[in-house]
Amino acid sequence: MKVVAITRTDADARIAELPVVTDPLKVAPKDARTLSKLFFEQLAVLEEGTHEYQYARNTLIEMNMSLVRYAAGRFRSRGDDMEDIVQVGMIGLIKAIDRFELSHEVEFTSFAVPYIVGEIKRFFRDTSWAVHVPRRLQEARLELAKATEELRTRLGRTPTVRELAELMSLTEAEVTEARLASNGYNSSSLDAALGNDEDGEAALADFVGSEDPAMELVEDFHALAPLIADLDERDRQIIHMRFVEELTQCQIGEHLGCSQMHVSRLLSRTLKRLRDGMLTTR
Repeated sequence: MKVVAITRTDADARIAELPVVTDPLKVAPKDARTLSKLFFEQLAVLEEGTHEYQYARNTLIEMNMSLVRYAAGRFRSRGDDMEDIVQVGMIGLIKAIDRFELSHEVEFTSFAVPYIVGEIKRFFRDTSWAVHVPRRLQEARLELAKATEELRTRLGRTPTVRELAELMSLTEAEVTEARLASNGYNSSSLDAALGNDEDGEAALADFVGSEDPAMELVEDFHALAPLIADLDERDRQIIHMRFVEELTQCQIGEHLGCSQMHVSRLLSRTLKRLRDGMLTTR
């Protein structure tokens, strides 16, 4: 480690000197603890936004990146990209630097690690759910898991909703809601195999849902609409009276002033035209 101290005096002569670290990323953790105290002393008297303040703050961040990598290592088994976890941990480190005061009388490392770990845990809590649920239910899921395990150990069986509610100081409805929210944490593909059966592996999609016969009607209606729009006024009127008003051919004939046989011929001709048109568009 190469540390060079230089003197920089501002207009008010408030700053005697600032330590200059040539390569903050290579400062050993032990040396970083000593230097961090010096930089925090400077931050306490420097004016925020000045070049000196930014230099001290940025150097503190770079010197203490080893804390972030140390904390991120605890989450290596989660399977996420470590660089993403480190980037999230950096947010916690920056928050710790901005909130730390020497008057706390604790080592900065002891102060910063909970911030870093907390930020990483918050990241997993907010991004690991397959279905987004409110924050209170995410937290309730964690409390529910702890309470369930505690009661299972104590009782030697799976606890009831009432027992969980008493331990968690919640209503039974709130415990049930937390259980339902837990289902949103993980998801499975509809094509995922459920197990082996006589015909091979069955997938969830084989048991969920069915074809809706009404879908074919929807397609027919969309195909039929422009064909009806092309009919003349009398043919559309006959179709409407027969299939919407459900009048008989005799009643339609009385309304139009023609015989039932003539209505039958007109209706048959119109229906054939519509049928042929639908077969052509498919």
